[in-house]
Parts: sequence; C-alpha cells; structure tokens
Amino acid sequence: MSRSVLFDTETTGLDPAQGDRVIEVAVLELMNDLPTGRHFHRLIDPERDVPEDATRIHGFTRADLTGKPRFAEVADELIAFIGDGMLVAHNAPFDFGFLNAEFARLGLAPLDPARMTDTLAMARTRFPGLPNSLDALCRRFEIDLSARTSHNALLDCRLLAEVYVELTGGRQRGLSLTLDAGSQPSAVYTHSGPRVPHPIVPTAAEIAAHRAFVARLKDPLWALT
Repeated sequence: MSRSVLFDTETTGLDPAQGDRVIEVAVLELMNDLPTGRHFHRLIDPERDVPEDATRIHGFTRADLTGKPRFAEVADELIAFIGDGMLVAHNAPFDFGFLNAEFARLGLAPLDPARMTDTLAMARTRFPGLPNSLDALCRRFEIDLSARTSHNALLDCRLLAEVYVELTGGRQRGLSLTLDAGSQPSAVYTHSGPRVPHPIVPTAAEIAAHRAFVARLKDPLWALT
C-alpha cells in the first residue's frame, strides 16, 4: 500500500522571511490516498505576537498559545510522522515554505519539493476560472462545512481529505471488488465519520450463472478461472 500524508498549517502571517511563524500544524495519514484516521496535531508557541489580522482568520490569540510547546519541541515527532512519502496540501508552496523556514531555524533538512502534491493546482486544472478555495471545493463536492467557523488546521485537513478523494477520482476509489484471503475491510476516516468499504463478493449462484452465460460465447475474454 502507498503511504502519503496530507497536512495544513496556521501561522502568524503570510511571510516566514519577515518573521512569521507556525502556530498550528496538522498532518493526516493517507493509505492509497484515503485517510486511515491516524493524525498528528499540535498547537505551537510562536515565540512572538499574533497580529489581529491573523487572529481574525484562524481564531488564535497570543494567550491561546502561551505555554504550548515551541516548534523545536515537536519537530522530531512531526518529521517522524510525515515519513518519506508524498506530501499533500492545499496551496502547498505556502505550507512548505513555513515548515521549511521552521526546519531551517533548527538546522534540519527541508522538505523536498519533489514530494509536493498541491490540491489547489489540481483544482485549478480541473476547474479553470472558478473559485478553488477549500470552502469553494467543499461546496462544489457537497461536503459538509457546518463545523468550519474559522480556519483550523486539523479540521481543514479532514475536509481537504474528502476534497482530495474527489479530485483524484471520486469516492469509488474506496470500492473493493475482492478480498484477499483472511483480510477484512478497514475503516477510513471522513469528516462525517468512519467510512467502511463494502467489498462486492459474488454468490455461488451468481458465479454459476456467469459461467453458464460465458460458455455460450465464442472465445470469451472474461471467463472465470
């Protein structure tokens, strides 16, 4: 199975080169592009003020973050959770830029841009000329936004996970036609709760009917073995 992660950050501003810092980071694990339910989430003390303009977007004040761990205290755990797979984010260059600035302060290696999957770029390709914010995409794909009263990295990740499923082929990606011997369907997380794929397994009568039908065909391509 292919592992990747989907992530989001909240920050004190728009430009790490001007001293803006990460205040929240959330990372969701994906297996074959579907959420597993495992996640990493931390609020972070930015060691500086939080401007009112930023607070109006994400809702966090300096007081909310006082006493939270500094980025240096969560960096190793964050890197371990991220792993070495693809990194999915909405407007990914923004989040990459902030995390790489934090890593640089600690003398740590940056995230490789070759690992970047930008869902904003994907959406612009699919819906040129239309609004492609996370909110707009959720409305387009009829994903429930009722819990999103402000920007929150963990909630945004969970919403984006549902958007990402749609951008990469739709909910049929969770469909499984067969089960390996002894395996069980596993639950995947969506914003509305666990979703369990239901494998389609033909009955003995259906298999017999299929074989009888195929036997009447000349050189069938889909005969059961």
